Amino acid sequence: MYLITNCIFVELIFMTMFLEGILAITGKPGLYKKVSQAKNSLIVESLETGQKLPAFSASKLSSLQDVAIYTDETEVPLADVLISAFEKNENYQNLTHKSSSEDLKNWFADILPNYDRDRVYVSDIKKIANWFNALIKAELLNTEAVESYRRELEEIEKQENEE
Repeated sequence: MYLITNCIFVELIFMTMFLEGILAITGKPGLYKKVSQAKNSLIVESLETGQKLPAFSASKLSSLQDVAIYTDETEVPLADVLISAFEKNENYQNLTHKSSSEDLKNWFADILPNYDRDRVYVSDIKKIANWFNALIKAELLNTEAVESYRRELEEIEKQENEE
């Protein structure tokens, strides 16, 4: 997502607080939380096991805070997608990355109806389903996080309207 003005930058920071410091590491299962930084690596902690390990610069790290999903018009921050999934989760209690492609596509179309079907693949949806379940299990994505997120959005809109 491109940062055009300071307003947008501030908005991105506020909107993704529950994802702050959460990383996906290519080749390693699950999600990790940044704990500290060493000379040539990050020290991360598995959200699932609590095990701490180094993530070296050769590892491909993706901060969930920086991930955006393609739609027909623009890109939507992952935080928005996860919040939408959380709010509609009662329909998909048992959805995992092992669910059928059709179930995954239906779930994703329900939470983000205008996602770009040419650029968002089933493998991407599987990752998002995995991340969603990991964040729920780690209690990082819960009712309190959603309410806080909504309050932050309202505050940002209020500030923008005053300008």
